[in-house]
Amino acid sequence: MEHRILIIEDEENIARVLQLELEFEGYIISIAHTGTEGLIQYRESTFDLILLDLMLPEMNGLDVLKRIRATESNTPVILLTAKSDIEDKVKGLDLGANDYVTKPFEIDELLARIRNAIRFSKPRSQDPDSSSQNEHLLAYRNLSINKQTREVSYFESAIDLTPREYDLLIFLLQHPKQVLTRDQILEAVWGFDYYGDTNVVDVYIRYVRQKLEKANPTSIIQTVRGVGYVLKESSHET
Repeated sequence: MEHRILIIEDEENIARVLQLELEFEGYIISIAHTGTEGLIQYRESTFDLILLDLMLPEMNGLDVLKRIRATESNTPVILLTAKSDIEDKVKGLDLGANDYVTKPFEIDELLARIRNAIRFSKPRSQDPDSSSQNEHLLAYRNLSINKQTREVSYFESAIDLTPREYDLLIFLLQHPKQVLTRDQILEAVWGFDYYGDTNVVDVYIRYVRQKLEKANPTSIIQTVRGVGYVLKESSHET
């Protein structure tokens, strides 16, 4: 089985060397040079491991890690750090990083850490709430999203979503039957640095509901009054 690795590293020379070494070992590699670009690639595809530099333009590595761990905890993340980044190493591990490698590093050591992290990672397909073993498919009841093609289906009808609506529904599908607060949704979908009106969550929930209900009036996104929302099958709001 070929494993996919996402390298988020702003130093192009380092990223290129890592790409060549890892491809030689049989890994499929994607590269992002900014934190924002890395997060976009992570959200739009499926990876077996992420190599994440801490010092990144646009969004630093710790913020990228926070957003990844706000949505799931299975994908292994190995931090690429400088020797002096002791405090950031600790923060990264506390935020859910699996390991770290200090620059400059020996490629053999990094390869060993990658093999170890992938070996002991928990495949997403083991999620009991998912109705499919397809690594690109998120599904709950009659709602499904193919993350590779970005196709959304509800009761076998295609649903056309904007990029933000799509990210919102992805987050809900990654946590079926789990009550999510507005703050959790805001941080995962809009980001920790969002300073706009928090009512934006309610607005976009309404947009997504309206589009789903055109395919079938059965309500699948429930309001938990005073708390937030939950993706579950029901005919009324809780």
